[in-house]
Amino acid sequence: MNFEFYNRLIQIIDEPRVLCAEPMNKHTTFRVGGPADYFVMPKTIEEVQQVISLCKEKEMPYYVLGNGSNLLVGDMGYRGVIIQIYKEMSSIQVRGTTIKAQAGALLSKVGSAALEAGLAGFEFASGIPGTVGGAVVMNAGAYGGEMKDILTCATVITQEGEVLTLYKGELELGYRTSVIAKKDYIVLEAEYQLQLGDKKAIRARMDELKVQRVTKQPLEYPSAGSTFKRPEGYFAGKLIQDAGLRGFQVGGAQVSEKHCGFVINTGTATAADVKELIRQVSDKVMQEFGVRLEPEVKILGEF
Repeated sequence: MNFEFYNRLIQIIDEPRVLCAEPMNKHTTFRVGGPADYFVMPKTIEEVQQVISLCKEKEMPYYVLGNGSNLLVGDMGYRGVIIQIYKEMSSIQVRGTTIKAQAGALLSKVGSAALEAGLAGFEFASGIPGTVGGAVVMNAGAYGGEMKDILTCATVITQEGEVLTLYKGELELGYRTSVIAKKDYIVLEAEYQLQLGDKKAIRARMDELKVQRVTKQPLEYPSAGSTFKRPEGYFAGKLIQDAGLRGFQVGGAQVSEKHCGFVINTGTATAADVKELIRQVSDKVMQEFGVRLEPEVKILGEF
């Protein structure tokens, strides 16, 4: 541990919210990953800005994490600072038909707030296992809906440390991408415009989508959701199935038998197992169909 760097960190963030050699398997939904040198949990925009400024000053790598639902961290961990924007920055405010949520708020909690207020339009996202920040960066979507359908603006920190509010037209929201992803901005909060609806109908739609998820997705195993981006004109899960890879395993990592678009941790997987499985699946599909599957999952750290 670099004691000078650590002491600078705890001048910015209270010591209990600065962890050293923190195992990343505790912070990713794959439940794999070695230790991050430093793991910090800021509570305010100023703390985020100051940590990033310190990292740049000391040329220390950093990565911003939500609840780790779309991330694979190597078994050797991450040499640098993980900045977790999650529970400490997760407030949700409802004003009329507008919902403002901090980046660390879970989509499921925003969905519950929308239901409670009788607001429709967020149902598609209420079962996505991620945070507002990650969902905005990726323009997350499911069941025919995407963030771009309801998002009005997002507040971000730029690479230069400036806080900006970007409106819908400036966000460049496309399939699993945005200007935020392209420019490595960090989401601080987002604002959604919904419509007044009937609580019973909203709840019924949320319940219907939940049943679809539970019956079709391997939610009983650690995973990062859909592992691959959808190639244009195809479905990743169908290509993987047609390549004969249903149930295919590398170590403790497996192509789910329930849904071939998911790579799961059967309980004993290492990050290296998951990464190698992703590589082999992508190569096999390319060999069989001439289509290159790209991981939707972010891969970070040392393997």
